[in-house]
Amino acid sequence: MFAKQTTRNQQLETSNYAPRPPIVVVLGHVDHGKTTILDKIKQTKVAEKEAGGITQHIGAYQVSHNEKKITFLDTPGHEAFSAIRSRGAKVADIAILVVAADEGVKPQTKEAIQIIKEADIPFVVAINKMDKEGANADKTRQELAESEVQVEDYGGTVPVVELSAQKNEGIRELLEMILLVAEMEEFSAPTEGLAKGVVIESHMDAKRGLVATLIVHERELKTGDWIAAGSAYGRVKLLENFLGESIKIATASQPCVVFGWESAPGVGCEFQAVSSRQEAEKNAALKAELGPPTLFAKETGSEEQKTNKRIANLTIKADVQSSLEAIDQTLKTIHSDEVEYSVINFGVGNIGDNDIKNARATGSTVLGFHVGIDGSAKQLAERDQVKTQTFDIIYELVEAVRSIMSDLLDPEIKRIPLGKLKVLATFKNMPKSQIVGGKVTQGKIERGALIDVIRNGALLITGRLGQLQHNKADVAEVSEGLETGIRFDSSAQLTLQQLIKEGDMLEVYQEEKIKRTI
Repeated sequence: MFAKQTTRNQQLETSNYAPRPPIVVVLGHVDHGKTTILDKIKQTKVAEKEAGGITQHIGAYQVSHNEKKITFLDTPGHEAFSAIRSRGAKVADIAILVVAADEGVKPQTKEAIQIIKEADIPFVVAINKMDKEGANADKTRQELAESEVQVEDYGGTVPVVELSAQKNEGIRELLEMILLVAEMEEFSAPTEGLAKGVVIESHMDAKRGLVATLIVHERELKTGDWIAAGSAYGRVKLLENFLGESIKIATASQPCVVFGWESAPGVGCEFQAVSSRQEAEKNAALKAELGPPTLFAKETGSEEQKTNKRIANLTIKADVQSSLEAIDQTLKTIHSDEVEYSVINFGVGNIGDNDIKNARATGSTVLGFHVGIDGSAKQLAERDQVKTQTFDIIYELVEAVRSIMSDLLDPEIKRIPLGKLKVLATFKNMPKSQIVGGKVTQGKIERGALIDVIRNGALLITGRLGQLQHNKADVAEVSEGLETGIRFDSSAQLTLQQLIKEGDMLEVYQEEKIKRTI
């Protein structure tokens, strides 16, 4: 540590470097509390000092703790982080891995661990929901160790903080731990020359034109600077901070909103301030000459993988080419062993008649990003029952694709036991039905429920309770202790071996179909 301090101090003295705030990203499994943690930090460290709080969502904000600043990337986690990282841009300095104490390590937790390791950045484990029933921090630590994350109090090097974001407990300790990690890492940036950084959001503002949110990584970005990002360029006509306030300069690690683009920069592109319009045009032209990347190309799997997967067909329309690139990069973070998406058609511009016709022919859902739907196309879509959706936020589009893919998954079947009936007599046999009588020995039985016929402890046949009588009257249900007559319905013709006998036990239940998600 001492040697590192000496080296860094020498660097600061000789190379015009200056300390900068850490940039932090929050990752973890869905519903483990990432958003709540970010919201609590935002409310306690920003809103208390700013009348009205944050005025707009720009994907990043800064807080002050112990008179030191921390920048948080306020993104929906994995997709945003992976999409930006896939462009080769350095996004964050420190990660917070959120794990719920009542659920422990889940699939997306493991995915987040892999993302953090690939990004090669230090991280802090936040064990959240310590207030919940069933919270077990020790078990969570053990599961993390099994996922190759050794926290400090388990003999490792990864700091851990226990908290309840819902009750606003442990937030201060989390911020202090982030600052401690930042102090150890000694983040700095050069102060001389032209600014560099990364684009984290980009969209069209109806009143003010193309807008991009940037994180400055090096030096200072000023009003009037020319900048290039990928094949896009522009001049900084107006700079705003994350509160929507006009500023003249954005410093290293500071999130800012830039107005004045000639075309929209792609999410995840690195930006570079340049000395003139000519240089900005030249940089953009060089990137444009390389040509846009092959969009929506899928990796080819084995024939077995192809035939086993169900496919959600999509048509995607966006305002500009760079938006298509950003959508492509972000969609690639969706993975499933059972279903995949296929972009059949894509392009720039409003959703038109041809898009609807092609979607109808290919069974596609039409998704638009920062575009509208032509009036005639809207009527055509309604007539032909082609699903169309438009979005202004890229991550909402990605969640829509996840939902479309999830619709193709077989639902999870949850069995809900209702009751048991012991067969005391059999009355009438029909090709696909049988009428029997018995006594409800447990719970209750309901008309329309499913029935497993159990003989000598083994399943004989499954069917449905078609008709239910008590005291010779049709009823909807019969409770425990009462005798009843039922009609057992089979989906196929009953064989002699499948006929219900006296002494058989009928287990009556319902099935609930639960939509699975990706």
